[in-house]
Amino acid sequence: MDLLDTLTAKGLRGEVPTREEALAVLATTDDELLDVVAAAGKVRRRWFGRRVKLNYLVNLKSGLCPEDCNYCSQRLGSKAEILKYTWLKPDQAAEAARAGVAGGAKRVCLVASGRGPTDRDIDRVTDTMAAIQEADPEVEICVCLGLLSDNQAERLKAAGADAYNHNLNTSENTYGDITTTHTYADRVDTVKKAHGAGLSACSGLIAGMGESDEDLVDVVFALRELGSDSVPVNFLIPFEGTPLAKEWNLTPQRCLRILAMVRFVNPDTEVRIAGGREVHLRSMQPLGLHLANSIFLGDYLTSEGQAGQTDLDMIKDAGFEVEGAGEATLPRHRADVAAASSAASACGTAASACGSGGGCGPCGGHAHAPASEDTPASAAEDTDASDGELRSDLVKVRLRGAGTELAPNA
Repeated sequence: MDLLDTLTAKGLRGEVPTREEALAVLATTDDELLDVVAAAGKVRRRWFGRRVKLNYLVNLKSGLCPEDCNYCSQRLGSKAEILKYTWLKPDQAAEAARAGVAGGAKRVCLVASGRGPTDRDIDRVTDTMAAIQEADPEVEICVCLGLLSDNQAERLKAAGADAYNHNLNTSENTYGDITTTHTYADRVDTVKKAHGAGLSACSGLIAGMGESDEDLVDVVFALRELGSDSVPVNFLIPFEGTPLAKEWNLTPQRCLRILAMVRFVNPDTEVRIAGGREVHLRSMQPLGLHLANSIFLGDYLTSEGQAGQTDLDMIKDAGFEVEGAGEATLPRHRADVAAASSAASACGTAASACGSGGGCGPCGGHAHAPASEDTPASAAEDTDASDGELRSDLVKVRLRGAGTELAPNA
């Protein structure tokens, strides 16, 4: 297929496709799916070999958020039966983080519900980071606290944070359809604040909210322009008790096409399969590893993932390997630019490139040499498209892990 040959050649050179080419990927048929995966897989292996970065979520504060994001089980007015608790103590969060690191996670993501942190909240997170780093000084830490005020990103950076996560979620044109209590511009501003402070920018999207192909392409190109080092691709988990509970718009094939499009637009950037992986990719999760180089291990914020050992077995069985703590996530040319950006921030000048590098974490070292560009041997079977009915049997509300008496599944 001429399209895939063109996209592969561009990706191997680190070039970005046109909007029309990105849209064409989403328009491919199920008969072409394995060809699409094979083409994007060559690009993924060119820059990341067969390494898979593992990330582990620690939910510091759950539920009772004043924002009205329609997709979120923690939103204002949500009737989803999720865990609700206030701030974990630093030792509790550190204990949860240790479980993820023991399971092979290279990065710990500290997340708290709410519009944005107060200065006291920044102090809490600073204490939590210190407790985690005392146990494991090498672990990467990404923080996700909502909208940032002036100087808060700088405080997090000074305290040892490597990255800040704040997703754009969807296109600017449709953002008002999913949230009214803040704007798309507010989210862009927070990503820029984090980036300007020398933090690695981790920003992604949510697919499956009823958006068009044009919306998906718009937000992915916007993320590229913002210089996001890590692009988490979430697939909507339609929680009962939220306005989007009936939005079952995704099939495994659709999810793979979206991941392929994100990879082509971000050939040398960390692409992470995030929330909804188990719900929507299901038995086709291993094919996603040929497109993304990063996943979450174990549970998510308010939903349970598959067992951590199952994730590790899947990676091994698919012919991939877990990325080690001493390995740089981003290719060297991205890490070098990122390091320069971080140094500029430290000198008080505006950062203009890729945060602090290393995917969503610190830069340094060389990435692995490009692996061979063999096509993936996995095969996929057609799966029936969603019939629009509720599939609550696929959604497991998180009842274990941080904030509970039950151990996490890492």
